[in-house]
Amino acid sequence: MSFTPLNALNAFLAVARHKSFAAAAKELTISPSALSQSVRQLEERLGVALLSRTTRSVALTEAGRRLFEQAGPGVEQALEALKSASAQADEVTGRVRLTVPAIAVPFVITPVLPRFVASHPKVEVEVQVENLRRDIVAEGFDAGVRLEEFIERDMVQVRLTQPSRFVVAGAPAYLKRRGAPESPKDLLAHECITYRSSTTRALYAWELERGKKSWRIPVQGCVTTNDERVMFAMAEAGLGLIYAFEPTILPQLRRGSLRLVLEPFAAAVPGLFLYFPSRAQVSPALRAFIDTAREVTAALRAREGEGGAPR
Repeated sequence: MSFTPLNALNAFLAVARHKSFAAAAKELTISPSALSQSVRQLEERLGVALLSRTTRSVALTEAGRRLFEQAGPGVEQALEALKSASAQADEVTGRVRLTVPAIAVPFVITPVLPRFVASHPKVEVEVQVENLRRDIVAEGFDAGVRLEEFIERDMVQVRLTQPSRFVVAGAPAYLKRRGAPESPKDLLAHECITYRSSTTRALYAWELERGKKSWRIPVQGCVTTNDERVMFAMAEAGLGLIYAFEPTILPQLRRGSLRLVLEPFAAAVPGLFLYFPSRAQVSPALRAFIDTAREVTAALRAREGEGGAPR
């Protein structure tokens, strides 16, 4: 990769977005060694270190963070302008980078993305699935999907799902063997399949509420995981109770492999929302994605309203 300031800047921005030379090299279709050389030449030209490298990780230095935040949007806009110059007048081009939690995938990404790609084949879509709170501006994302309580107030929000609940459920075999809890504090005497955060390493305390009263129960059990699929499978096998976003276990509830308990104490949430910075200029690609997400999820909400949810 020959050195020019703009080529090197684009190389640095790719590494900064991915926090990885290998992933950035794959995006730019060059070798990791050529990418590393380009970034090193840029650092030598500027006289500052932009990245802190170890054998296991890549992090931005303070100078690198400033360059990423100040140059990233401009370079992205320039690249989109180059793509749009060769597009037909009515074609949308560009890229949309999204950060979404795992619980949003079946309700947002799975139904929305196929329709969007079919309608806008020249838009590149990158979806980062992670149960982390991201600074979408600093980390170069165009938008994110989160529960409303985790979205900053200065963000524009677009509703994607209807209000829902976090519920406690167990397999019929477990409930027959151990009985159903009747109050939140009863959970302390039950086997619970617990969730450990990949970032904080803390076990998640189950949150329940009734009227103006709320509880945070530090449940315990023989199985701990950070993966919903493991939680659901172990619960269906009768190993213990789980705490879940109700829409994610509707299939199990409908076929009877899981049953709800403590329903009067289920914690209500407004639902999942697409969000993006209110001060940012919305690109044509992101606007097209927002419009598609609105259309598809509104149709899904209407269908759910007609069919209702099992209780």
